[in-house]
Amino acid sequence: MQNVAHPYRSVLYIPGSKTRALEKAQGLPVDAIIFDLEDAVSPDEKVAARELLAETLRTADYGPRKCIVRVNGADTAWGADDLATFIDVAPDAILLPKVEDTATVADLAARVTGDTKIWAMMETPRGILNAAAIAAAPKMEGFVMGTNDLAKDLGSRGRAAMTTSLQLCLLAARAQGLVCVDGVYNAFKDDDGLQAECMEGRDMGFDGKTLIHPAQVAITNAVFGPSTEELELARRQIGAYEQAKADGQGVAVVDGKIVENLHVETATRLLAKADAIKLLEGA
Repeated sequence: MQNVAHPYRSVLYIPGSKTRALEKAQGLPVDAIIFDLEDAVSPDEKVAARELLAETLRTADYGPRKCIVRVNGADTAWGADDLATFIDVAPDAILLPKVEDTATVADLAARVTGDTKIWAMMETPRGILNAAAIAAAPKMEGFVMGTNDLAKDLGSRGRAAMTTSLQLCLLAARAQGLVCVDGVYNAFKDDDGLQAECMEGRDMGFDGKTLIHPAQVAITNAVFGPSTEELELARRQIGAYEQAKADGQGVAVVDGKIVENLHVETATRLLAKADAIKLLEGA
C-alpha cells in the first residue's frame, strides 16, 4: 500500500551551497525538499556547502515540508563527513546516491538514530536490478528515480527506453510500502512537456516527481493531487458500496461500473491523500 501519511507530489532539489535558494525554499508550496550536496555542488564548494546546510537545518523553519539531504557517495572524499554531519543534524531522511545493493543502506541504518529514514537514488543498471532487495533494507522509506544518470548508463534516448526500469522500481517500492518519486524533467520552461510527463508518471503509479526549478511546482502539484471529479467519484463509490453491503450485496454499481472492495480501498486512499494535502497546505 502506498504511503499516505504525507504527500510527495512535488519534491524539489535545492543546492546546499546557495543561501538564497535555502531561504526561498522555506516559503515554496512543495511537499518535500531534497537539499543537494552531490550533483548541484561543485567540488570546491562541497565542504562549505555541508557547513552551510547543517547550520540552516539547525535554525531554519521549513514547516511541514519533508527535509531530505542528498549526501555525496561513500566512495568520494566528502561522503563520510556528509553522513557524520547529517546523522547528527537529523533531517527527515538521508538520500544516498547511486545505491546499487543493500550494503550501503545497512551501514547507514546501523548509524542513524531517532526517526531519520533512508532514501535511495535509483539511477544505475545494477541498482535497478537489485531494487527489490534495496527496498527491503532496514529503515528504507523512499526511492528517487535518477533518470538522467540512468539514461547515460543505458546509452538510451527517450523516456520510453526507461519504462522497464521505472516499473521495476515501482514494483519493489510498493511491495515494501515505500514512497517512489519520478525523475526530473529537464526543460523547466516547457510546461506542456512537464505536464505530459507528470501525467505519465502519475498514471504509472508514482507518488510525485522530483523538480529542478520552482516554476515546475504548480503543474506537478496539480497533476499528482486528486481532482475534484476524482474525489466526488471516490465518495460515491464508498457510499454505494456501503449501501450494497447493508442490502446484503457484495458489489455495487456506480456510473455503470462494478464497485468491489478493492475499488473502495483505492477510493479511501485517494480521500486520505486529499486530507493530507489539505493539512500540508493549511499549515
